[in-house]
Amino acid sequence: MKEDKGLKRTVGTLGLSANIINIIVGAGIFALPAIIASKIGASSIFAYIFCGILIMLIMLCFAEAGSKLTVTGGAYTYIEAAFGKYAGYLGGVFFVFSCLLADATVSNALIDVMSSAFPVFENQTVRVISLFVVFFGLAYINVIGIKQGIGLVKFNTIAKLVPLLLIIFFGWKNVSLSNLAIESVPTIRQLGETSLILFFAFQGGDTGLIIGGEVINPKRTIPKAIFISIIIVVILYILIQMVSQGVLGSDLSYYTASPLAETAKVIFGPIGFVILIAGAAISMFGNLSGAVLNLPRVVYALARDKVIPLKPLALIHKSFATPYVSIIVYASIGFIIASVGGFEQLVTMASASLLIIYLGVALSVIKLRYSQKSQPDEFKIPGGLLVPILSIAIILYFLSYLTKNEMVGAGVFLVIISIIYGLIKVIKRKKT
Repeated sequence: MKEDKGLKRTVGTLGLSANIINIIVGAGIFALPAIIASKIGASSIFAYIFCGILIMLIMLCFAEAGSKLTVTGGAYTYIEAAFGKYAGYLGGVFFVFSCLLADATVSNALIDVMSSAFPVFENQTVRVISLFVVFFGLAYINVIGIKQGIGLVKFNTIAKLVPLLLIIFFGWKNVSLSNLAIESVPTIRQLGETSLILFFAFQGGDTGLIIGGEVINPKRTIPKAIFISIIIVVILYILIQMVSQGVLGSDLSYYTASPLAETAKVIFGPIGFVILIAGAAISMFGNLSGAVLNLPRVVYALARDKVIPLKPLALIHKSFATPYVSIIVYASIGFIIASVGGFEQLVTMASASLLIIYLGVALSVIKLRYSQKSQPDEFKIPGGLLVPILSIAIILYFLSYLTKNEMVGAGVFLVIISIIYGLIKVIKRKKT
């Protein structure tokens, strides 16, 4: 596949590492420490390391598949190239579904954080109204064509990282080492169940590899950047968990809405609580803003290419030149999911859906190795098939800890979208 001559390779190792870190560090780390502490206490470090290993393996798979297939589309493009249109269709639908679940999860976390400072948000009616304002406010902004500028992106990155670094740097004076004592190593089952939830905080890094066509010497830069970024994220997350656990001890598990804000309150006083609440809210809102800006374009593309037979989703607004129907539909579905589910329940569903996509990418790497001829400038994971096989094994291990109802739900969803795919094929055949 030919490289786009309009792109210049100007992104180095530090630039790519920063891009990956910026995308991974999102809403999850502001809310998950309390949930993880309630599961396995001070031994949560094992879950962080386990998730870090998995995301590193997965991103290496993305790096290899992305170097072979440089067209737009990401995960579902790799799956379709490896296994055909039906698999690509499943990948595309699961991708959109996982993103909707993730957005619903982040929006719930946003309202939870706001309720810590303003108890009025605990009221269910106020909560639903707030979710409505968030989703349809962002939909309106994106329909009329206002886009995020690079200045907003930089501001959001600083707003989310500075409070976390302040907690780590100044929090150690308040840490009680007895709160960090690991009394027992988690069982295999505990590790699996906890890691499935925690994985939500690690997802999204593959998006940072989209700029692979503009990376200097990708064969060396991509694996180095992946290694550096994941190591930094894992260390950052472990330090945050240790400080919050060390400061609050067993009480940490009670602050599920805003554990880091409560930690900052002990370290810095009331002002720390306010800073963390503001930083978390800005980070989560920025995450949602980017999602409602970008992800409806995937829905639009699926309708435009007739992968899904819903022509209105491919409509472009005559005045604003935006895919307004896709934006409104995406925001509507996200609002509905957010309104009926809570943060912890949605975290598991979002992680499971994304893991299914990652499983498809890991399998695609194996298939593409044998079905497509390698080019001299392609990135190839060292160690033969070890990395994709390990990725597949760990993903299946994670998915094995879904509850029976969650597995049945995923199976029913798969059957439904498969039936829809069959109907699409029948309709196209009749038209032809």
